[in-house]
Amino acid sequence: MPEKISEAPPLVLVDGSSYLYRAFHSLPPLSTANGEPTGAIYGVLSMLRKLRNDYQPRQMAVIFDAKGPNFRHELYPEYKATRPAMPEDLQVQIEPLHNIIQAMGFPLLCVPGVEADDVIGTLAANAHNRGQRVVISTGDKDMAQLVNSDITLVNTMTGNVLNPETVVEKFGVAPEQIIDYLTLVGDSVDNVPGVDKVGPKTAVKWLQEYGSLDGVLQNADAIKGKVGENLKAAREHLPLSKKLVTIDCDVSLDFSPEDLEIKAADRNELHKWFRRFEFKTWLAELEDGPGSSDPAVEPEPTDADRHYETVLTKAQFDRWVERLEQAELFAFDTETTNLDYMQAEIVGISFAVQPGEAAYVPLGH
Repeated sequence: MPEKISEAPPLVLVDGSSYLYRAFHSLPPLSTANGEPTGAIYGVLSMLRKLRNDYQPRQMAVIFDAKGPNFRHELYPEYKATRPAMPEDLQVQIEPLHNIIQAMGFPLLCVPGVEADDVIGTLAANAHNRGQRVVISTGDKDMAQLVNSDITLVNTMTGNVLNPETVVEKFGVAPEQIIDYLTLVGDSVDNVPGVDKVGPKTAVKWLQEYGSLDGVLQNADAIKGKVGENLKAAREHLPLSKKLVTIDCDVSLDFSPEDLEIKAADRNELHKWFRRFEFKTWLAELEDGPGSSDPAVEPEPTDADRHYETVLTKAQFDRWVERLEQAELFAFDTETTNLDYMQAEIVGISFAVQPGEAAYVPLGH
């Protein structure tokens, strides 16, 4: 085993396909003034910006499912056959989103014949084998089978983090048992058959008692009642189900984790897309950030010029409200308990009237 690169930033792998759907269905139906849908684009880009800020990676990639069938369809033609067609409002956002991601400097990967999960699994396994930490950003429960001492899952929409300990807390089984767990319960979304009438509780009970799917099958005669009959009836198709839910971590790729360096952003291209989709805050960042041609941009304030205060009295608050009312422009932000706006509660608010001068109002401390 090579020496661990424990001090280096992690390799960040983003399950773009997972977040595309989640952003589309979780966020309000955002659109431009002329009706062009933007919700999925905005949601995915917001998540990518947060990941980059949180982990400061040098290597990061966004992985999407390629068009067309993959090897699982060859094994089982009914794979994902029950999924509804992609909504048109989502479909029209995919190509622009891909273009923007690349303009931001992130490698974008779509590998025909396999799923995004398999590309992520292969890259994560390669990085793990060389001792590199990996953060996989996804909302897909199947990815829990990849978790180990170097590979962590993070869901930026909920803030949940899965490591070997929290996988057990969440599912009741260890990461190395997740494949067997998924095989037993099946997956109605992907149309993968499990054992009829067997849900998570029964699957966990069996795996805790018998250790593995093989152990469960070897003791099928000891499992009585209707559920035991269903297990015996499922014997024939469970090996196929196991193949369908197993992430392939040995895909032949013409790139490696070392090839996934983040590149410099194409500011002109981003300006074009942000203007088209009316992402005004991000557009202002481009125009006012490093490289701006605006001669009015002020230099970064020195430590001596900075003044930050916590507002704890009504007199302080009234003074700041007066300043905000008189200011031509000010910045405003919220501190919340959760990244999911449906669950978040406000902890505090902050505002600034000029660089180096800001205030924070604690509300939920």
